[in-house]
Amino acid sequence: MGWFDDYQAKLQTPAQAVGRIASGDDVYYGGNAAIPAALVRALAERRDELTDVRLHHVLLLGEDPLSAPGMESHFRHNSLFVGPADRAAVNEGRADYVPIFLHQIPRLFNERIVDLDVAMVMVSPPDEHGFMSLGVETLASKAACRAARTVIAQVNEKMPRVLGDSFLHVNRVAAIVEATEPLPNLSPKPATEVERQIGQHIVGLIEPGATLQMGIGGIPDAVYAAIEGPLDLGIHTEMISDGAMRAIERGSVTGNRKTLHPGKVVITFALGSEQLYDYLNNNPFIEAHPVDYVNDPVVVSQNDNLVAINSAIEIDLTGQVCSDSIGPRIYSGFGGQVDFIRGAARSKGGRPVIAIPSLAQGGKTSRIVPFLKPGAGVVTSRADVHWVVTEHGVVNLFGKNLRQRAEALIGIAAPEHREALLDAAKERKLLG
Repeated sequence: MGWFDDYQAKLQTPAQAVGRIASGDDVYYGGNAAIPAALVRALAERRDELTDVRLHHVLLLGEDPLSAPGMESHFRHNSLFVGPADRAAVNEGRADYVPIFLHQIPRLFNERIVDLDVAMVMVSPPDEHGFMSLGVETLASKAACRAARTVIAQVNEKMPRVLGDSFLHVNRVAAIVEATEPLPNLSPKPATEVERQIGQHIVGLIEPGATLQMGIGGIPDAVYAAIEGPLDLGIHTEMISDGAMRAIERGSVTGNRKTLHPGKVVITFALGSEQLYDYLNNNPFIEAHPVDYVNDPVVVSQNDNLVAINSAIEIDLTGQVCSDSIGPRIYSGFGGQVDFIRGAARSKGGRPVIAIPSLAQGGKTSRIVPFLKPGAGVVTSRADVHWVVTEHGVVNLFGKNLRQRAEALIGIAAPEHREALLDAAKERKLLG
């Protein structure tokens, strides 16, 4: 049987496909802009038939019917990165959160620490050889498909065919559902004045020929917008956004001076506008690889002059960074922050950067604090933190003692909070 006949024989309705899932199963499904929504909806409709189905995933956008109140006895989320769809369930005790470095997620499946019964993914239509691209999320989906006993694929004509180590053959799939629907969009918002100021500070740390890692949001977009001219920059990043696309189109990003994958932008997932997804389709300049490669700090460090830019919820006066919780309330996850901070620290000429606005809650509170909030977790340790940037300046904490760190961080805090921070530092005996 050729692949096309195999494909036709595996076509099913969503209800038929998810009928393979049984009570007690461990199920992985794609996240970000690659949520197999038709399969998720069909699985939710089986709620009364199923109990104790454990769901493993990264960030889920929008509303997820499997995490709605009352679903917890049927479906229990085991979130590897908490997002808007499951944040309430996690914090109400109806779902679970796994603190884990993003590059280690595939290991859970490869070593059967999480023994997957089923993987549900969204893919592009197959090419002439029967290969379907995982498109905008290679991340851990390839490892999940390799490890799971059963793979169910939603084929979506709107999924771009992203090149790289990102393909799944028809022969690996047990059931195929053809369901075309728009991918979730995350259109960029105009940067605030504070974000533009932070972006300008960060651009001062980026030398011609550097390789960049950034995510999405006002600060990354402000950095990309401030980059101008033929700088021969490269990109090796967990996520690609519209800001990166525009920098490529302006000619500032060529990858010509990269020491790893020269001439290529390396990613593991994409999140942005429809224009970004169109740009990625069959674009040989972009390569998607699994996250255990892209985010491995050893691999990251092979990019000379890597500038890794990550954000945080708060940072204390000794340099401890919290970025996954607000006090005890889980907000997101470890993600790739530590992966890239450590990789950049090992990179020849690399610069690991934590970039944050100095204020939170509409200007009421400082993000630079004497102590992290009770219950808050340390995601990036003070020994890992080097450069810290706010709209008020740039400091490098590497090699500095606790007194020097406190002085430096107070110097880039919001002016109206510096006196209180100074008093707190003296009370902690950090300053005399």
